[in-house]
Amino acid sequence: MTTSTILYAALTIGLIGLISAVILHYVSKIFKVEEDPRIDEVQACLPGANCGGCGFAGCRAMAEAMVKAMDTSIAYCPGGDYEKIGAILGIAASAKEPQVCVVRCNGTCENSPAKVKYDSAMTCAFANTLFSGEGACPFGCLGCGDCVSTCKFDAIHINPETHLPEVEEDKCVGCKACVKACPRGVLEARDKGKNNRRVYVACNNKEKGAVARKNCTAACIGCGKCAKVCPFEAITVTDNLAYIDYTKCKACRKCAGECPTGAIHAVNFPEKKAPVAVEAAPAEANNSNEKPVEA
Repeated sequence: MTTSTILYAALTIGLIGLISAVILHYVSKIFKVEEDPRIDEVQACLPGANCGGCGFAGCRAMAEAMVKAMDTSIAYCPGGDYEKIGAILGIAASAKEPQVCVVRCNGTCENSPAKVKYDSAMTCAFANTLFSGEGACPFGCLGCGDCVSTCKFDAIHINPETHLPEVEEDKCVGCKACVKACPRGVLEARDKGKNNRRVYVACNNKEKGAVARKNCTAACIGCGKCAKVCPFEAITVTDNLAYIDYTKCKACRKCAGECPTGAIHAVNFPEKKAPVAVEAAPAEANNSNEKPVEA
């Protein structure tokens, strides 16, 4: 191969590269997409878990939607810094009340003893297609831990003694990822409430009272006593199951004391003090020997 051949080849390749670079330059100019720099700033105010609890594909998509709409209320992220986001967008930020996940099942090993043994794939989604549950409640927690594996904040774990999930309030951000993962709707995101105090029905069973009690001694039997005693009309009974609307509930706890099965849970409340017995003052002894004084 002669020197001129090598030179021509090098020049040809260099010319092709130069032409390609010029073409790419003009194409990038034509198809250039301007992106608002505030999107990166808003995204930095979000937790970055990409849990999907806000309804968007991820934190980036949520940030883009907020910047485009100039509105922080279009999506709710419990871990987002709404005050800072509002300052970035130059608008008044509006955020919802913080939420936490609650477990609407009280079918512990004691309340709902195992009648069968589950020995298959340890996922709630799979187990739900096969049987009612080891305690025979078709609405109760299956205890396989799909909620645990889907939580990105390590806020929920299965108690080895009760076989029920337990939520760590300090870690839970109310993203609802575990709610979506539960095939039976046992988990629910509710407002944390004033001083983190909440009242809710820890049961999801829609069977008639006698049947529900047969499978779980702590099941809601749909008697309606809680609804009758509630002064705020926050409780409804539908399909043999009571439900407390947390937007109406004032946490008076009258319903919890009225529930005959203990299905209503009141959490983070101080213990009620037992009434102090007041001893009656001893009656003054009547002296029978003392004669009445004459006027």
